[in-house]
Amino acid sequence: MEEEELEGPNSASEKRYFPESLDSSDGDEEGILACEDLELNPFDGLPYSSRYYKLLKEREDLPIWKEKYSFMENLLQNQIVIVSGDAKCGKSSQVPQWCAEYCLSVRYQHGGVVCTQVRPQSAVQLALRVADEMDVNIGHEVGYVIPFENCCARETILRYCTDGMLQREMMSSPFLGSYGVIILDDVHERSIATDVLLGLLKDVLMARPELKLIINSSPHLISKLISYYGNVPLIEVKKQHPVEVVYLSGAQKESFESILRLIFEIHQSGEKGDIVVFLACEQDIEKAYEIVCQEGSNLNPDLGELVVVPLYPEEKCALFKPNEETEKRCQVYQRRVVLTTSSGESLIWSNTVKFVIDVGVERRKVYNPRIRANSLVTQPISQSQAEIRKQIVGSSSPGKLFRLYSEEFASKDMRPLKPAEMQEANLTSMVLFVKRIDIAGLGHCDFINRPAPESLMQALEDLDYLAALDNDGNLSEFGIIMSEFPLDPQLSKSILASCEFDCVEEMLTIAAMVTAPNCFSNLPRGAEEAALTCWKTFLHPEGDHFTLINIYKAYQDTALNSTSEHCVEKWCHDHFLNCCALRMADVIRAELLEIVKRIELPCAEPAFGSEENALNIKKALLSGYFMQIARDVDGSGNYLMLTHKQVAQLHPRSGYSITKKMPEWVLFHKFSIAENNYIRITSEISPELFMQLAPQYYFSNLPPSESKDILHQVMDHLSPMSTMKKEQNVCEKCPETAEQRCALQ
Repeated sequence: MEEEELEGPNSASEKRYFPESLDSSDGDEEGILACEDLELNPFDGLPYSSRYYKLLKEREDLPIWKEKYSFMENLLQNQIVIVSGDAKCGKSSQVPQWCAEYCLSVRYQHGGVVCTQVRPQSAVQLALRVADEMDVNIGHEVGYVIPFENCCARETILRYCTDGMLQREMMSSPFLGSYGVIILDDVHERSIATDVLLGLLKDVLMARPELKLIINSSPHLISKLISYYGNVPLIEVKKQHPVEVVYLSGAQKESFESILRLIFEIHQSGEKGDIVVFLACEQDIEKAYEIVCQEGSNLNPDLGELVVVPLYPEEKCALFKPNEETEKRCQVYQRRVVLTTSSGESLIWSNTVKFVIDVGVERRKVYNPRIRANSLVTQPISQSQAEIRKQIVGSSSPGKLFRLYSEEFASKDMRPLKPAEMQEANLTSMVLFVKRIDIAGLGHCDFINRPAPESLMQALEDLDYLAALDNDGNLSEFGIIMSEFPLDPQLSKSILASCEFDCVEEMLTIAAMVTAPNCFSNLPRGAEEAALTCWKTFLHPEGDHFTLINIYKAYQDTALNSTSEHCVEKWCHDHFLNCCALRMADVIRAELLEIVKRIELPCAEPAFGSEENALNIKKALLSGYFMQIARDVDGSGNYLMLTHKQVAQLHPRSGYSITKKMPEWVLFHKFSIAENNYIRITSEISPELFMQLAPQYYFSNLPPSESKDILHQVMDHLSPMSTMKKEQNVCEKCPETAEQRCALQ
């Protein structure tokens, strides 16, 4: 978000607190009369600024504006309203404002308005835009709540939040009594949290007849939503603008070369407008960015500058929506080329886009419950995604969409709808949440698409291994506390275990660093050697988890001793570290520490650096990640997973890869099946430590392997008394059969 954009709502609001008519009048009757003639904003009681009227004209030009009367009528007379609209029709910004007007008309007797977004970037951007349009202060009348950031106040009447944050709010307020209107936006994205909310809100609506539910979606999912919710009113918004679609079927085999050729041909044609390129994966973004930047510098400067904008999904501030001054400057001097993936479909709002290049494929993460790992699969996008990409072309003048595939490919190989995330992802966190909600009597969730039984069973089994379930399949005390943390259940369990092993401070740092985006910067060509030299100063002999603690401590020391934020950014740049990621880790850690204090968990003084502390950190990690163990089977860095027969290598940026030291047994944080099967964030463990901390019934369920035989030998050499004691504790916890342990209540 650019500075000038952020200043819009705040500067307008500051002016309204000190109107010129009041400042200059000094008791003059003319000044008082002028003030009385001003129209007052009903949301804060202050006169509207001139900017409000300027933005109002823009709002009235949006395709959805003509449906305002129809929407308000349906909102008054119905509990559920579905809004069907194409991308950029205005439904995400205008519908919430109309709902705020409705809540104002009934004096907020049932609560305010909340509007969910799938991505944090969208929630922040929309809140800023809507606060500007409503002529109120961001963080006051309009605010946003995203993971690890709350920009709201008691007087907030309209808040944007991620669907996951509203889901978490249901743990403390199951019936969402603070809201009179709930808006689920971008339902067609089919995120797990949105699908869960769609199901749970059915029960909430029955318990609260005064509550209103608005569902915003693209047209492709409407028939499914109507059959799911029954006969509910539908508001349809059409956004018609001319888009020339060009199919380049021969370009699919050499799509990368075709993309580069198209970018330069468009630029050299002299036609005005920005270019958006949809690539398959982030690696393609990096590759294209480097080539376009390099080749673009050799182009004719009379054509204007070619500015390349890589739009990564993890970057919170990487939302492509330029402010007015930048747009005017761009039309004269610059043409932007935005490189993104499927995750950028809902993040591009600029009307200056006149060309879209679509490769027609994407790399998706598909979770395999049998091996507890994601597979990175390249597959065709859906027909609904292809249509959304078409709608990104600006509406002010005709645009072009280049599809690097044939019409036959679109009709035969593309699925009609984007697959639901619930059918392709790890469901352990979702099941933990549903179990927690069951305490409030909302455990029955009527999903719009049922999750795969195998994925549900795997999630239940994992929660049982983590001691989150009791003998009846309900949440244990451990499970209830684990659900308090906005983290993966394995990471939550490690934090709880760290209380026992006196290493809470260190475990919170690890949790924050692995939750935040990657702290290592993307390296330009030729910088690898210099970066490795810098990173070696942070390496810890015990493993990557400990290296992350070193990096965070060095960042904190720099921040404490620096006179300005610029010094911190320079330090990060000099050490090839991502300053935004480290800032985010700092925020995450602070919130996790707040949760630890709120639920009164014991927290020992930090002792990082001692041998005993290192052992305790490994014990805490193993308590949560005993299912993610691998062994070097040949001494050359080929690691075989303990739970299945997949072989992986250490990631090139692992400390062990840099130092060429390959431990035999490692605990890893992340593993995905792709061209390079890398395990990421690894630390050495001993088989003895694993046998002491892994649940006995988990070990007995492992498939036969050489690694399991080695662990059997280790178990035989352990003290018979300690082994007997552990088995006794395990038997007290677990029921007789796995089926009983994993029963879904």
